Amino acid sequence: MSSLLIESTRSGHVESVHHVSVAVVDASGALVASAGDPERQSMWRSAAKPFQSLPLVRDGAADRYGFGTRELALSCASHSSEPVHREVCAGMLKATGCEESRLACGPHPPLSQAVADEALRQGTPLTPRWSNCSGKHAGMLALAKHHGWHTEGYERAGHPVQERILDEVAHWTGVERGALVQAVDGCTAVCFGLPLRAMALAYARFGVSELDAARRLREAMWAHPELVAGTGRLCTELMAVGRGGVLAKVGAEGIYSAAVPALGLGLSLKVEDGDARCSPPALLEVLRQVLARYEGRVSVPMEGLGHHVEPLQRNTRGAVTGSLRAVGGLRFT
Repeated sequence: MSSLLIESTRSGHVESVHHVSVAVVDASGALVASAGDPERQSMWRSAAKPFQSLPLVRDGAADRYGFGTRELALSCASHSSEPVHREVCAGMLKATGCEESRLACGPHPPLSQAVADEALRQGTPLTPRWSNCSGKHAGMLALAKHHGWHTEGYERAGHPVQERILDEVAHWTGVERGALVQAVDGCTAVCFGLPLRAMALAYARFGVSELDAARRLREAMWAHPELVAGTGRLCTELMAVGRGGVLAKVGAEGIYSAAVPALGLGLSLKVEDGDARCSPPALLEVLRQVLARYEGRVSVPMEGLGHHVEPLQRNTRGAVTGSLRAVGGLRFT
C-alpha cells in the first residue's frame, strides 16, 4: 500500500503527520492510482455540490429563473462571503421570489478571515446569505419552486428536492441509492457518505460528460472560479490558472475532489484526521504526480500556486514557524 502524508513542521522539526487516502479513477471506474485506502467510506461534504446542482439545470429551473454562469457557479460554491458572493445569492433569491429567510442554511463567520474581520469591525449582522453554502441553498429553493414542491423543509432527507438530488448522486457515483449514507451537513442540507473511489468516478464522468447540464456547470465554474471559493483559496486559484485543465472542489473535514478532463480522470482524497489545512497541499501533490505520469498528454499550468503547495505556518507575531509539506507517493496500477 502506497502512502501519502502531509507533514506539519515547526522550526525544522516534524511536529505532526497527517495520513491521506486517495483514489484516482477513469470514467469506466478503473482504479488508476491510489494511496492509503481508496475504498474508504467518507462524507463527501461540499465536494458533492456540482452533483447537487445538476437537477437545477437538468430539470429546467435554471433556465426558468434566468440563471446564467454566475448563478450556476455560485450554486456549486463554498464561497468566502465576499460582497460579490452575497450579491449573486440575493439575485438568485429575487429571481425565484424567495425571501432570504427561506434559506435553511444558518450564518457563520466567513471563510475569508479578511471578510470576517471587516464584518466584525463594522458590526455587520451575519444573515443566511453569508453562509458559504447559500448559493447551493438558493439553487435548491429554485428547484422546489420550479416543480411546485413545498419549500418548507427542502433541505431535509425525504423532501422531493433531496430525493431528486439523491437520484443524481447515485447515477454519477454508481452507488445504489440505498447504499448512500445520508447525514446532515454543516449547512443543514443532506450530505452523502460513500467510498472515495465512487466520488472520483463521479468527477471522472462529470469532466468528460457531453450532457448539456454537466457542460454548463463545468463552464460556469471555469468562467467564474472567483465565485466557487474566493480570494486566495485553492479552488479559485487552481481553476483560474489551470485554464480549463482541472475542475476542483473542496469539502469539509479534509475532502477534495477534482477532474482532469483531458485525461478522462477523476480523483478524490481524504485527510484521515480531517485537518482541512492539509487538503490543498495534498491535492496539488496528487495532481503533480498524475500529470507527471501522463507527461506530454496534457499541460495544466499551475504557476503561482506555491503558497498552496507548501503553506507556511506563522506565530502570533507573523513570523514563519514551519510549513505543511507533502511526502510519499501514489501507487499507479
